[in-house]
Amino acid sequence: MEFLFADWLGTPAWFWLVFITLVIALTAFDLGILHRENKEMGIAESLKLSALYIGIAFAFGAWIWTAKGSEAGLEYYTGFFIEKALSIDNIFVISLIFGTFAIPARYQYRALLWGIMAVIVLRGIMIAGGAALVEAYGWLLYIFAAFLIFTGIKMLFASEKPMDVAGNPVVQWLSRHIPLTHELHGEKFFVRVPDTRTGKMVRAATPLFLALVVINLADLVFAVDSVPAIFAITTDTFIVYTSNIMAILGLRALYFALAAMVHRFHYLKYALALVLVFIGSKIFVADFLLGGAKFPPLASLGVTVALIAGGVVWSLVGTRKESGAPGG
Repeated sequence: MEFLFADWLGTPAWFWLVFITLVIALTAFDLGILHRENKEMGIAESLKLSALYIGIAFAFGAWIWTAKGSEAGLEYYTGFFIEKALSIDNIFVISLIFGTFAIPARYQYRALLWGIMAVIVLRGIMIAGGAALVEAYGWLLYIFAAFLIFTGIKMLFASEKPMDVAGNPVVQWLSRHIPLTHELHGEKFFVRVPDTRTGKMVRAATPLFLALVVINLADLVFAVDSVPAIFAITTDTFIVYTSNIMAILGLRALYFALAAMVHRFHYLKYALALVLVFIGSKIFVADFLLGGAKFPPLASLGVTVALIAGGVVWSLVGTRKESGAPGG
């Protein structure tokens, strides 16, 4: 049993086993019990499932607080809130991808599940690589911080331009190099169809598979912001990974509640931009103005939550007329 207490990436192995067991249990429960059949998820069900995931994420954070200390707990919650807020932008992109490939709502949930399973692995690889680099080259944190500040400022002033899904280079490459069907075949990613030239049966990808590929590519793009952001908060690999994954796990449930009203969060991007600037700036503040003292985790969490909450309220109030709400 000694291996359970062995150090793995700065944290005892049994911490990792608890987390991995929780992720597997949630995924199995979600797919095997809640959604054994493909069906469209209603907003009420989506909100209930989202509340369940958020509640579990908060409970997991409380366990981290108890087991690893208050500072680790605060860092986990800060990372969770940032990743959750960034997920709303991700939801807009996912909605656009599903619309481009004409994926019905009843098949979207299964595609999201497989996409998130891939994200768990890909984020793990990115975070493990980032942790190794930061440990070997501490000055990389300044690069991450400068990148976050640059990204945040760019978000504040960038013009909104819709994502060109059909023109994505990967989609075009797949279209040229593998057989594709123009129509869906239920929840299947691949089917056997007759070749138009030879008449022989070949294995072809469906639009659902293309949507899955583009969703994972989009997440990699989002990870370029979110992974450096959490490393700017803490270099504890366990906190970095668990806060990311716990926020992402509830994304597929949250998607169905927010996809139809994502336009109501129009101004949230400005709040997220300020969060990125703040997270990046506090590294320089801590090292050059506080004499190397760590920026207070409670203050970091408070500013992050305040900015995100302000962005949500500003968006809901500012887009009230567009939603046709009474009194707008």
